[in-house]
Amino acid sequence: MAAEIVNPRSDSSTDQDGGAEPLDSFDPAFALHRGGKMAVQATVPVRDKDDLSLAYTPGVARVCTAIAEHPDLVNDYTWKSSVVAVVTDGTAVLGLGDIGPEASLPVMEGKAILFKQFGGVDAVPIALDCTGVDEIVETVVRLAPSFGGVNLEDISAPRCFEIERQLQERLDIPVFHDDQHGTAVVTLAALRNAARLTGRGLGELRAVISGSGAAGIAIAKFLIEAGIGDVAVADRKGVVSADRDDLTPVKREVAAFTNKAGLTGSLEAALEGADVFIGVSGGTVAEEAVASMAKDAFVFAMANPNPEVHPDVAHKYAAVVATGRSDFPNQINNVLAFPGIFAGALQVRASRITEGMKIAAAEALAGVVGDDLAADYVIPSPFDERVAPAVTAAVAAAARAEGVARR
Repeated sequence: MAAEIVNPRSDSSTDQDGGAEPLDSFDPAFALHRGGKMAVQATVPVRDKDDLSLAYTPGVARVCTAIAEHPDLVNDYTWKSSVVAVVTDGTAVLGLGDIGPEASLPVMEGKAILFKQFGGVDAVPIALDCTGVDEIVETVVRLAPSFGGVNLEDISAPRCFEIERQLQERLDIPVFHDDQHGTAVVTLAALRNAARLTGRGLGELRAVISGSGAAGIAIAKFLIEAGIGDVAVADRKGVVSADRDDLTPVKREVAAFTNKAGLTGSLEAALEGADVFIGVSGGTVAEEAVASMAKDAFVFAMANPNPEVHPDVAHKYAAVVATGRSDFPNQINNVLAFPGIFAGALQVRASRITEGMKIAAAEALAGVVGDDLAADYVIPSPFDERVAPAVTAAVAAAARAEGVARR
């Protein structure tokens, strides 16, 4: 699949209201999106009848017969082992919420071209017109023979957890919910470097996460797996703690493995003396709460477009500040992770993506910064050409070490 930017048409087409100026005439985002952002491109020539007889009938029948007799050959003689399905139901698109499958397609196309641009991985956007857990799982399982991996995208919590779990159980190809794990990998990489910059280890840090959705819960689990000292998760009602009687089953699970300090009450109260703030929720954190954090604290305010703590405020008190925005230093951007993770997994035909593979990705990403480490450079740019190869190699090696590689 070739990812390409489609130029706006020069015709005089109008919008759906009829007669009005087309949206592309005054908004470059619409101009770029006209006709979509990607296209299918052949990788072999079909110039004459000889080419046609090999690419299609009768030559193709010999390949089909061989695959029927030896199913593993599908990985060698089709694109299956190098293509990812980018699957959504349109229920949690960016910060727009439940806008439906059709409206999600520009984002899914964008995700697909990022796979190609940054990881050399072909990807197909698939927007499903269903939202039930069982419906989505069954649909993806039936689509899976065409793909080497599944990237779940913009599916609302808590359904996303169960959808991913069931698909991982039923499929023998990597299934990865990027909103959870991509965010967690890049966050850990930045946090490792921030800790290194200030002469500390992860085990010395106490973090507070604002947001108990897909990203917040995944980050909490991943940081604990990586060895952080303590982490507490807060939702709109305060710290997710075992003493609360209003927790969902997912949040009860979170309360069981987080918050060793036994904190209760508000997010702002939990931030007092904390070493790390991680925001994946939106909203605004009061400056007084940021000021109450520990010396040399880290503020990762990743809500878009408005960070929970504006960098100008965060810099007054924090040693390292990161956001989700590209116009500030230290952007926590999932594109640093998912292309290389899938490229590495596909390279070795991994049956799944393990915690070890994700930790290896985070370590490789952190390692790209190297001796250039600075307060405004704890995470590399998505355009750093070293990123994808480093992550790909680390993930492939980890897959082999963990016994999930099949080549």
